Amino acid sequence: MKSFVRRHAALALVLGSAVAWSGCGRSDQNQADARQYEARGIVRGFAPDHSTVQIEHENIPGFMPSMTMPFEVRAKKEIADLKLGDAISFQLNVTERDSWIDSIKQIDSATVHLPTPLPRASAVRAERLHEGDPMPEFHLIDEEGKPINLESFRGHPLVLTFIFTRCPIPNFCPLMSRNFEQLQSVIQEGSGPLAKTKLLSISFDPEFDTPQVLKDYAASAHAEPAIWTFATGTPTEIGVITQRFAVLVQPEAGTISHSLATALIDADGRIVEIWRGNGWKAEEVIEKIKTL
Repeated sequence: MKSFVRRHAALALVLGSAVAWSGCGRSDQNQADARQYEARGIVRGFAPDHSTVQIEHENIPGFMPSMTMPFEVRAKKEIADLKLGDAISFQLNVTERDSWIDSIKQIDSATVHLPTPLPRASAVRAERLHEGDPMPEFHLIDEEGKPINLESFRGHPLVLTFIFTRCPIPNFCPLMSRNFEQLQSVIQEGSGPLAKTKLLSISFDPEFDTPQVLKDYAASAHAEPAIWTFATGTPTEIGVITQRFAVLVQPEAGTISHSLATALIDADGRIVEIWRGNGWKAEEVIEKIKTL
């Protein structure tokens, strides 16, 4: 695990869901400002609407190490003839707030060099939560190093999500933090249940995301401590809560392959709604809070 931290200490902290990706409102300027990275990998899956393709890719020099993740495809015809197991080359385009791939071509699988897979962590056995379930107790540590649990938020609507601070993809964890910053702004100006709402970002990278790292990240996200809390915990505690929300967390070659989930919990501790992936908007959550 120490080498895990060393290999990625240099990855920049970038601020702002398996994943739905938003393809609206992009401009030509957006594309002109994108950084491009050439990459190769193996196709591991497709979104039902073929808006994304899951790729196990090689190291992408200057950006991120080998891992398996979904990438947005803007021109669906580029993947129309692909099937699971195909080897491809592609161009990854990254802006401050977005990413997508294009120039997708089938290649000889012998030219794709993937690292030896790490042994998978032992599965944590925890019952999956659904809307209407009571939120189970949890025990975490906030960015000040103080213990927090479900009672810390009792009497307040709570929106929680999952991140890790080193996530380099702008429309994954950084998007969750940007969305939370929008929620925080509305909460500050709100009334009724909205004004009482709290936000909780839980890191699933406890080895790296210490309370001090989370405190620095919170400052970069303009988090107001009275509203927005960042938390970590022991690997076991984090494993249980991510499993309960069906968030896949798997270390891969020095980074973390993961899915996303965001949940609204009412003031009595009941789960009102769970949003899967990164396609949700702050407006959806706000409207749901107003109905409480």
